Amino acid sequence: MMQQIPMPTKPYAKPLVEIRGLKTHFFTDDGLVKAVEGVDLDILPDRTLCLLGESGCGKSIMARSILRIVDAPGRITGGSILYHAADGRTVDLSRARAGSKELRSIRGSDIAMIFQEPMSSLGPIQKIGRQISETIRLHRDVTKAEAREEAIDMLARVGIPRPAERYEAYPFELSGGMRQRAMIAMALSCQPRLLIADEPTTALDVTTQAQILDLIAELKDEFKMAVMLITHDLGVVAEVADDVAVMYMGKIVEKSDVFGLFENPQHPYTRALLDSVPRIGVKARDRLPAVRGMVPHPLARPSGCTFRTRCDQFMPGICDMQEPQLQQRGKGEVACFLHDQEAGQ
Repeated sequence: MMQQIPMPTKPYAKPLVEIRGLKTHFFTDDGLVKAVEGVDLDILPDRTLCLLGESGCGKSIMARSILRIVDAPGRITGGSILYHAADGRTVDLSRARAGSKELRSIRGSDIAMIFQEPMSSLGPIQKIGRQISETIRLHRDVTKAEAREEAIDMLARVGIPRPAERYEAYPFELSGGMRQRAMIAMALSCQPRLLIADEPTTALDVTTQAQILDLIAELKDEFKMAVMLITHDLGVVAEVADDVAVMYMGKIVEKSDVFGLFENPQHPYTRALLDSVPRIGVKARDRLPAVRGMVPHPLARPSGCTFRTRCDQFMPGICDMQEPQLQQRGKGEVACFLHDQEAGQ
């Protein structure tokens, strides 16, 4: 049963991370792929931001851009990623030299990431405990014995039974849920200020998924950290989000708090996503509404509004000629010409 969404807290005045005009492009042999195209986004302390959208819309690439771990041939081509450190410094991560000491001191310590498939992140021939201990020693001045004790304590805190024994286990000896918990333990071992979780429950069964989401929420409150959760699951958004950003073809098309998004979605894409969610009381033979069409090929981006080829409210001469920009709409922001027409009536 889905838990009741908690009432929102007052947002902090100063964001932890400010993303402005971020562009991440892939220069392939077939052409230019604009995976992230001009994203503006704030990540606030002690709040959970859910980044919502279909597969291939650029969510994971944006998260990787924050940590500067985008694989070649991709690279950041524009914009800024301003991280406001605890000591008062402001670091533009988009301009930090890859592999620099400054960037390495932030990555894994101040900003950590949980990946969708832990086996792609955990070394298969290294014991779980050693990998966590090495992370702790990389960012903190502690002895091997102290790092071991902290690693065992963190394994216990994420709900792994017999943590001292699991410390000596290899990743392949653990179940999928236990590997994901170990990955969370590694990400939180240095108590980061921001945790990025890239669909951390996709490959897990429903029961384990609920346990992992509850665990992330508990640890967020314990460590007072910000969380950016990437997902395409609206049930997860309703469960854990404070703020929501909807992404489509590399752009943010709507931003809102979680209540505004579910009660009064503004963008046709957001409405279509919400309409496609199964509901209690629907007759067995009734077809479930779906978002019309398919996400366009990244090398064939539509002119104007990128969602126009799938939009039931497409306006010829407007949506195909101009590109909508995010504008204030109530308590949130939306990028859609439909509201301009409504305002003019």
